[in-house]
Amino acid sequence: MTVKNLIALAEELERYLGDPHDPSSLMSFERILGYDEREEFPHELVGLLQRWHLHEYCLPAAYGGRAGDVEVGFNLLRLVARRDPTTATALMLTDLAFMPTWIAGTEEQKRYFVDAINHGTRMAWGLSEREHGSDVLSNEMRAERVAGGYLLTGEKWLIGNATIADAVSVQARTDERGGPGGWSIFSVEKRKAPAGAVVELPNERLHGLRALDMSGIRLDRLFVPDSARLGAEGQGLEIALKSAQVARTTISSMALGAVDTALRVTLDFVTERVIFGQKVIDVPYTRRQLAECFADMVVADCVSTGAVRGLQANPGQTSVFSSAVKYHVPTSLERTMAQLSVVLGARLYLRSHPHYGIYQKMLRDVLVAIFADGNTVVNLKNIALQLEGLLRTVRGPVSPEAAARVELQYDLDATLPEWRPEEQQLFSRGGDDTVLLLPDSIRLLREQAAAHPDERQREWMSRSANVAEALYGQLERLDTEVRRLRAEHGRGYASTAELFRLAEQYCTIHAAAATVHLFTRSARALAEPFPDGALLLLCLERSWRHFDPARPVTDAEVVDRVVTILRALHDERRLFSFWQFQLCASGERR
Repeated sequence: MTVKNLIALAEELERYLGDPHDPSSLMSFERILGYDEREEFPHELVGLLQRWHLHEYCLPAAYGGRAGDVEVGFNLLRLVARRDPTTATALMLTDLAFMPTWIAGTEEQKRYFVDAINHGTRMAWGLSEREHGSDVLSNEMRAERVAGGYLLTGEKWLIGNATIADAVSVQARTDERGGPGGWSIFSVEKRKAPAGAVVELPNERLHGLRALDMSGIRLDRLFVPDSARLGAEGQGLEIALKSAQVARTTISSMALGAVDTALRVTLDFVTERVIFGQKVIDVPYTRRQLAECFADMVVADCVSTGAVRGLQANPGQTSVFSSAVKYHVPTSLERTMAQLSVVLGARLYLRSHPHYGIYQKMLRDVLVAIFADGNTVVNLKNIALQLEGLLRTVRGPVSPEAAARVELQYDLDATLPEWRPEEQQLFSRGGDDTVLLLPDSIRLLREQAAAHPDERQREWMSRSANVAEALYGQLERLDTEVRRLRAEHGRGYASTAELFRLAEQYCTIHAAAATVHLFTRSARALAEPFPDGALLLLCLERSWRHFDPARPVTDAEVVDRVVTILRALHDERRLFSFWQFQLCASGERR
């Protein structure tokens, strides 16, 4: 979908949902906070999204959905999440539970479940178990082979939608020897099971997403027919990991939506609040805090967009960018929320305030992106285990195929190939085109700087290219340190804390590279004020500070320019993003 068409669709959804600060709108903050305070599942809010057919943009068009490009559903859910991450998550959980069917199901199964979802069926993804968490190879649910099917026995716990779901996709052991090939995926349809055979576990009270159904199920020799198995017997781990790659890539829409609202209400405050004779936004320290928060959001947006588009443009490297984005975005935006909380001050504690009450909910809800679908440690481990191979290849040579893939990933107007999630690979075999092509985008940036008519922009873009080169230069040091760790620890180096620290730094370089790619390769697709040299420079400074926190690369002039862009987006009611969707939003009513 072109940038123009995506913007039109997103703004249609915005108009349908209305201004969340208006109590009479369909999805108002007042209504959302009511569900949150009561810890009551928002059936009403999920229903109004279904009536708009939002869920169809996450289901394959070939079987009755409307999904073409993944970034469409990603951005639509982001607009829902800026109002309520709980409702967005509840809707997304059904799509996630359908992923095993999309990846490995038969043609009949795909059509059946898409039709069922389009007629209101809710689904849950039953992967985790109480005693094992992220260690899915230790899970205990069994599938005993019998004539015509399987008997399922075991418990799944901390499962979103588990109680309200009509169908639960579950992972179960089909080979007592265990191992990677010892698991399969089954669809458990509650309405086809004997009454009471699927026991729903108590709903867990949550810190964030308080209105979500987060419970579980228990099965005791429940019979499911052969037709309930999704994919081949023994293919369960592969299917689960590929489904997780999609979830890790797309869950950042929740974090981006929540932080957009947090930044927006903070700006509502600082642009009007006068203290010690000046508006809060005119205090230099506050201005830098806000500029840095906006820059962090833009970096998160760029690395998320590259990853989401990469599901179609570069499925062979999904294992790298899905873990990089799942580590970087929640970690970065948690820091952003901490900075915004300092700026907003006492108002973040006002749960019932008609304007600022939503902030404390966003502060709690955004944390789900850290642990859901693979926590920080799990994703860093995935990068760490591939790091040695990545560092051998990311400094060249560059193949024409790699260059073409990056162009598809980061040119927002480029037509993406059809999404085939079954083509995603579990290991990248040393490839990360995003980092590999960074020098090429630095070259493009210098060319664009030289051609820019504005002298200040030329300077900021040239300084950005210098910082990007310095970040790329860190790869050699990472490679040296990885080799040293292997020499010192042998095979045990993979579990050292030092290797995880190097994986963190690699993710930072990956995110910075994604930012440079999008700024340069989508320059013609973006509307003013994007791309902007001062904003890019501050984005790259945020990455550079992971390596040299004592040496800033920006100054007050850069901060002022970034705050000017931020205020314009706020005043014009536009998304804090290069997408710049026109929002239905209002400032504080006085």
